[in-house]
Amino acid sequence: MLEIDAVTTTYGAVRALDEVTIGVDEGSITAVLGANGAGKTTLLRTISGLVRPRSGRITAFGRDITRTPTDEIARGGLAHVPEGGGVITELTVEENLRLGALWRRDRADRAAALREVHELFPPLAERGDRAASTLSGGERQMLAIGRALMSRPRLLLLDEPSLGLAPLVTERIMHVLRDLRSRTGLTVVLVEQNARSALSISDRGFVLALGRVVASDDAGTLLADDQLRHAYLGF
Repeated sequence: MLEIDAVTTTYGAVRALDEVTIGVDEGSITAVLGANGAGKTTLLRTISGLVRPRSGRITAFGRDITRTPTDEIARGGLAHVPEGGGVITELTVEENLRLGALWRRDRADRAAALREVHELFPPLAERGDRAASTLSGGERQMLAIGRALMSRPRLLLLDEPSLGLAPLVTERIMHVLRDLRSRTGLTVVLVEQNARSALSISDRGFVLALGRVVASDDAGTLLADDQLRHAYLGF
């Protein structure tokens, strides 16, 4: 589904990503872990075309997207939920959701997608006519994910979905991601500082440090590696 081959991304003289190589299987949940400043957010922004790599190659859905415009990447089946969600607080909950499917021409499918999001996140159905500004932090994160799902993505990039949320809300979001993967075959790349939570639902994990991949393995092996956990994952 996604191949990142020797990608280097820079901000001026700073190498945010340094020869990063990662492969993501179709229908999998892949955790990208590491401390602040490790390059996790830059990795997602580079994949979705918001930042251009200095070198390397990115392939998604079987085609090279390294220099593809962001809107074309999105139309090809990729959705990106940034850190903080990017909810438009001046709009209602339903207006935010409908934005996610704005480019889709099939009205019946847009309506079906909206029903599915309501089923996944019942609070959004109950608050559809309310301004997004009235939502709690957990509800805003549900709205951001729901809006991304409205586009019917094949590949979902999530940046720190549990940031600042209560443990019960985090657990709910992780359950939804695992359920979506099981039911629809959605491929998820999950950036998280909460390594234990992310690895609990993931098939595989990659650990970044200072822009480099320092470890990669199946999720269970990473969880069981005490030295790695203490050195890079903080638990």
